[in-house]
Order: sequence, then structure tokens, then C-alpha cells
Amino acid sequence: MIGIDPRSAPPKRPIEAGDVLDMQRYALERKALRQQMIDYKKNRRMHIGPYCTMLFENFHTMLYQVHEMLHSEGNLQGQLEDELTAYNPLIPKGNELSATMLLNIEAEALRKRVLAQLGGIEDTIYLHFADHSIQASYEQEIKRTNEEGKTSSVHFLCFSFTPQQAQEFTRSGTRAKVEITHPEYSHSAAIPSLVHGAIGQDL
Repeated sequence: MIGIDPRSAPPKRPIEAGDVLDMQRYALERKALRQQMIDYKKNRRMHIGPYCTMLFENFHTMLYQVHEMLHSEGNLQGQLEDELTAYNPLIPKGNELSATMLLNIEAEALRKRVLAQLGGIEDTIYLHFADHSIQASYEQEIKRTNEEGKTSSVHFLCFSFTPQQAQEFTRSGTRAKVEITHPEYSHSAAIPSLVHGAIGQDL
């Protein structure tokens, strides 16, 4: 993670124990690494409509998250294994993009009202480019929409590509957008060129 080169493709593999820094060393370098990650994520984030932010994840962002969890919770016995189990599935392993989708609503009353209207939003997210339309898949183990129809403010998504689709997505000049077609949140946004270039390295 130290010295991330945003021009180079990230590893397309799970995080291993040997990738994780000693926590004493991490504490010493945490401030610099935090700023580095803030800068790195700038070109991996986009907004869709008034409330939705999508952050495209990869090996580097997940390794940083593992370090932060270990640092904040004290690196308890067995914690590393738990964090790797939680975050490794979010790392794209080739021919896929992974994203964390956040529904950011600061006012509590408004947040409760909006989330109560957006049940099933995870089934209505699409990536469009060229003549292709890829529907997002999501984790099945944890339900993000409850029985009352209220959705979570956090969703973990995956867009799976065929090799041909991956090649077309990364082709120079290709335009892409993300669309949400939920009846109560119908919005789309073009993927900014800098974001498109950055996430193309994940494929």
C-alpha cells in the first residue's frame, strides 16, 4: 500500500496476511497514508442524483480499510482473519468492478423517510457503455432491504464483465454511465473521464 502509483494497475487478488503492516509501523505512517488514500479515492468516486455516492473499490482501498479496522479496534486475536473474510470479496479479481454505494442523507428524519421509500434499490443499478448494459449484483448473505421495505444506507455492488466487454470499456473514447431505475430514485450520471480511466485498471 505504501507508495501507491495511481498509474499502475492494482493487484487482482485477495489480501494476504503478509500484505498487512505491523500496527506500530502503521501508526507511525498513518497520517501520510490517510492523505495518500484521500487523494487516491478522488478519482474513484462519483455521484448519482442528490443522495447517492459510488466509490469503486480495489485491492488498495480494501487493504487500507483492513489497516484502519485493525488500528481502531486494537488488532485483537483473530481479527485479521475476520477482516480479510469481510473485505476480500470486495476486491475485483479481473473482468469486474466492485463498488460501495452510499446513500448520504445527513438529516435523520429525511434519511429515515427516504430510505423507507427505496427498498430494493440494489436491484435497479446498471452500468451502460457502448451497446452494453450490465446490472449490478450484490451480496446475498446480508439483506440490505428489510421486510418493511426500508433499504440500508450502504450497499456493496459488483459489475461483472465478459472479456470483450472489459476490452470495450477500457477502449479510449468509450463513454459510460451508471443508472438507477428505482421508481423513487430514478437518476443517472456519466462516469467522469478521470474515474473511468482509474477504474479501467481494475478490469
